[in-house]
Amino acid sequence: MRKILFGIVLVSLCATSLWAHDSLIEGYDTHQQQDVVIKTEKVAGNVYVLFGQGGNIGVSVGKDGLLMIDDQFERIADKIKTALKELGSETPRFVFNTHFHGDHTGGNPVFGKDATIIAQDNVRKRLLADTKFSALGLPTITYATGISIHFNGEEIRAVHFPNGHTDGDTVLFFTGSNVVHLGDDFFAGKFPFIDLNSGGSVPGLIKNIGELISQIPSDAKLIPGHGAVSTLTDLKNYQQMLVETTDVVRKAMDKKKSLAEIQKAGLPDKYKSWGDGFIKPDVWIKTIYDSYSMNMKEMKKSE
Repeated sequence: MRKILFGIVLVSLCATSLWAHDSLIEGYDTHQQQDVVIKTEKVAGNVYVLFGQGGNIGVSVGKDGLLMIDDQFERIADKIKTALKELGSETPRFVFNTHFHGDHTGGNPVFGKDATIIAQDNVRKRLLADTKFSALGLPTITYATGISIHFNGEEIRAVHFPNGHTDGDTVLFFTGSNVVHLGDDFFAGKFPFIDLNSGGSVPGLIKNIGELISQIPSDAKLIPGHGAVSTLTDLKNYQQMLVETTDVVRKAMDKKKSLAEIQKAGLPDKYKSWGDGFIKPDVWIKTIYDSYSMNMKEMKKSE
């Protein structure tokens, strides 16, 4: 029965709201709250990553204190604090949100009591629209295209990449440590979730990843929104997957194939392992199909 219910959630994912996204993340990670273990890993320079339940947490550690990127779910905030304390303090001075989804902002109401929360303009707008979201968790500093913080001996550049995963995505460059946190623009080795209902799009994501590949140093360490610490080669492989699978679906759409027919035909075998995450091949195909269908409708409206 659990497998059947999980499949239903997957099939409906691309047509659902933030609630479904967060429920899927929680459902895929079968650990309950008491079983969640926060694993800390040094990435490079001043930067660490915390793996737990939800989006990967980046942490800058140094003489200025702690700066955290994303904060997973509120219910595991105490576990995150324990891990942060081992790095120097359980209360970071700053928290960046890479986007508004609850597995990246759920801890905001807890950490916002002591930290300044920073995010792109659309993140605050979308969190404000959620009447159940605590005001303590709202970003108090926002930006349109980007912002820099000089912290722990390096410039940390936050850059907005629009309409990829959502309409409020930020990528953070730790310029001295040579580390980049890409948020959910990057699912390492897996098909991504793109929130089409919140400004995300497949062509936008492909464009953004292409731009990032041209900007990121060849020897940089990359923190994805989900998955293991990665390299630029991993990001290039991800870009290749995005382009090739999109091309498969678009060619079928050009031949007037239905979504069901395209899903039945599937994707190239070499991308089989990419469906081992919480986005299965049928859901990824539907995401591409829906994204380009939306684009075509918008183009017709503008004619």
